[in-house]
Amino acid sequence: MNERAIDVRGLNKSFGDRHVVRDVSIAVDAGRITGFLGPNGSGKTTTLRLLCGLLTPDSGEGTVLGLDFRARGDAIKRQTGYMTQKFSLYEDMTLEENLAFVARVHGLDQRRERVEDTLHRLGLFDRRNQLAGALSGGWKQRLALAAATLHEPRLLLLDEPTAGVDPKARREFWDEIHTLAAGGLTVLVSTHYMDEAERCHDIGYILYGRLIARGTADALIRDSGLVTFLGEGPGIDRAAHLLAQADGVLSASAFGAAVHVSGLKREALEAALIPWRKEPYRWSEVTPSLEDVFIQLMGRERDERYTS
Repeated sequence: MNERAIDVRGLNKSFGDRHVVRDVSIAVDAGRITGFLGPNGSGKTTTLRLLCGLLTPDSGEGTVLGLDFRARGDAIKRQTGYMTQKFSLYEDMTLEENLAFVARVHGLDQRRERVEDTLHRLGLFDRRNQLAGALSGGWKQRLALAAATLHEPRLLLLDEPTAGVDPKARREFWDEIHTLAAGGLTVLVSTHYMDEAERCHDIGYILYGRLIARGTADALIRDSGLVTFLGEGPGIDRAAHLLAQADGVLSASAFGAAVHVSGLKREALEAALIPWRKEPYRWSEVTPSLEDVFIQLMGRERDERYTS
């Protein structure tokens, strides 16, 4: 059985009259990549900061890296790497100077060797004398990851790390994250990109401060109970808003020039599609996407919130 890197129960945090994190419980095995998915303001970043000791919870109990996460926050922080959404290194210093500064902050031994090894590992060595402020978004991301992992942490927290980064840089970033996890590093990442969430071993969906679903991408899709049809044909994507209002339809979303129509009851969904089952349209049943599932979860949670 794998060692638990995180085992926390009943996590709560409020700011004034805003209850930002509500009764979140989460267990994560060491070496796993867990993605927190949810809209802006859902509580993803606050949850990350509570787990690593940057914020103090109002209530909750459990352990992070085997330590009481409420009483041993300082010790947990020393074993954690944190990459913020906003680039937070010194733009008027070179890459090597930035990492040397981080090494001094952590009190690392053999600082020069550690910095050079990290520069090589992230493909930054040839740019080591370049000012950080002159880097593109993808290279800044690499430098931030280098700084967050320089001290060889046991836990890595990534807060929407690839926002505004091109697809190639995002792929290279995730390849490096999986390499680190294969070496035993536990990773928590907040994101609103569905394709990034699918790269995680497990996904937690946070909405209104609550963890409303958790599992692998395949398990979340399977357990959703959704039936989904793909509609194709000229102009069918523009009919999504009409289909969304039909009885039996939970969601209808344009996917390029096609449309995904989902519901929980097959007969009701097929009845809703009858007016559209004609030329030039074509329909086929498909596996729901992760986006289909989270649209359903968001709608269900919103309905429960307003009827309770």
